[in-house]
Amino acid sequence: RNKQWSDKFAKVKAVVTELSELITRIKADHKIQKIVEEPLSINIFTTGGTSTTGVNGQFIFSQILIDCLLRLKTTKADKKELIDHCKQQYQGNTAELSNLREFREDYSPEKALWWYSRESFFYKTLNAALRNQNTHIIFLFREFISDIYRQLEANQVDDTLRVYRSQMISSDELETLRQSCDQFISINSFFSTSTDKKQALSFLNSCDVGDNLEPVLFQIDANPTLVTSKPFADVSAYSEFTDESEVLFMIGSIFHLKSVRRSSNGQVWIVRMALCSDDQHDLKQVLLDMKDQFLSSEINLQTLGKLLWEMGKLDLAEKYLIRFLEQLSPDDPLLGDLYHDLGRLASNAGNLDKSMEWRQKAIALKKQKQPTSKSTIPKPSTSSGKFIE
Repeated sequence: RNKQWSDKFAKVKAVVTELSELITRIKADHKIQKIVEEPLSINIFTTGGTSTTGVNGQFIFSQILIDCLLRLKTTKADKKELIDHCKQQYQGNTAELSNLREFREDYSPEKALWWYSRESFFYKTLNAALRNQNTHIIFLFREFISDIYRQLEANQVDDTLRVYRSQMISSDELETLRQSCDQFISINSFFSTSTDKKQALSFLNSCDVGDNLEPVLFQIDANPTLVTSKPFADVSAYSEFTDESEVLFMIGSIFHLKSVRRSSNGQVWIVRMALCSDDQHDLKQVLLDMKDQFLSSEINLQTLGKLLWEMGKLDLAEKYLIRFLEQLSPDDPLLGDLYHDLGRLASNAGNLDKSMEWRQKAIALKKQKQPTSKSTIPKPSTSSGKFIE
């Protein structure tokens, strides 16, 4: 009876009779509300231009960067650095430090989606890093992102779905979307959606429309038979909140933007999108060429450094090349090539003194590896009287 009564009022989210159920509902709603109000980080690919600089370049490199990170092995030092970073971020926060201890002691790949669904340091830190494109924190999280990827892949839905995502976006962002119809967009983070349109709209009803913000409902059609590289799955069973009807898309999922129109009542903008097939989008060949350039052989920190270098992130590129250098033994065959890369990178950055230092190290290493020439004593030739060696 209460449920029937509540259906008449859009702002009534749920009718509960147990305190524990109420607490769980509030936690779930709080997390979704934050998602709705947080900025959405996207890249747009404009057809007719496949330059790897500017807007299209950012789109392409973000795809290659995620692929590179997911194939890069994690070390114990990386995990320790991530834990230390989170400790520092949540210093004095007893609840989050307790979550961090639990994570350090009990995490397993099978729990990746559960940890991501929890309102804890894991979700908050990872989501902020993805939203702000903090490459180093994403780098430290890469093993856990890979675990989420594998869980999404293992639980990929079987049938075509229509899902929804409510979002508050700025008027400028809305105008960009309106100007990008029939183009392709990629989402720089995990993309959380719901199969429940009414629930998605209810979160827009409780938002304050102000500060130049517009209420938007994304309507997405997703066919699992068309997509193999970026999985999506119903993650309700893995969620801390099992009644969310949540479908999660992998980082870097690419969508075809079909239309941006006001709803029939004029209160909400409806953005219609379809998940792209792996062969559909115009940038397929560019992505294949870039993958062939950067990801065709064994992936290591040198690969990551070169990719960031190509992206124009010279400081980060140097950071990972030096990190790789510190992991190599003095007789590693990759050392000389790494010195040369560091020399060229320093030169590109305008630091000629540092460039010369790295080049001198490369020369010294080459000399060190050259076999010492043995002196030879001339021997007389028995046939002609000439000396031979």
